[in-house]
Amino acid sequence: MGSSYHYVPVQSTKVFEHIAAQIEQQILLGHLRSGDRLPTERELAEQFHASRTAVREAMKTLAQQGLVEMRPGRGTIVIDGTSRALSASLGRLLRVNQFESERSLVEVREIFEPEIAALAAERATAEDIAQLRLAVATMETHLDEADAFITADNHFHQILARATQNALILTLMDPIMSQLIEQRKHIFGVEGGPHRGQQHHKHILDAIVRHDPAAARLAMRAHLRQVRSDATMAMEFNVASGEEQ
Repeated sequence: MGSSYHYVPVQSTKVFEHIAAQIEQQILLGHLRSGDRLPTERELAEQFHASRTAVREAMKTLAQQGLVEMRPGRGTIVIDGTSRALSASLGRLLRVNQFESERSLVEVREIFEPEIAALAAERATAEDIAQLRLAVATMETHLDEADAFITADNHFHQILARATQNALILTLMDPIMSQLIEQRKHIFGVEGGPHRGQQHHKHILDAIVRHDPAAARLAMRAHLRQVRSDATMAMEFNVASGEEQ
């Protein structure tokens, strides 16, 4: 008995896809690094024995993947655009359902950040600790200024991720951090929210300074319980305000 499945005809790979694949491989192998400038379009066409149109399409493909950036007057530059690409995709996903997105962000943070704090407590350098102290001090002096406080808050959590000395953690957390700005604005509007958050930041900092992973983990968990509570309160207020209108 014949199958009802309809097969898709096989198509040959286009020239520009071969070009893009070779350059991508060079980037992944580390032969091309962030900041390196690629040869000109004409030079690449000569090297690949391909048309300039094919090279141009290859560059567009690599740019869409966040691997290169085409800068007018400067040529094509290799970039580390993985976090940017992840952030854009994550942003589109979170815009589908704002209430579910708020809850999802908190849950993801509850999974990742306690262990990030613990690892940061083990590995944080003197420079990391200095940056964490600066972020906490900045938040302390801007408890009534949303933009400045939120910028420092984001920086605090980014430094923790960086202090793990694990590049993959930083790559994964950067796009999540970039999506937290709106949530932090909502929490900032909750009465006492910034002050509660700041107390938790101080506890986390203290654990990092003492290089105490267990205390850092517990302090972060406590902070995220506060975030969950304040974020829920803010969302419920926004929903109620929308219904009243």
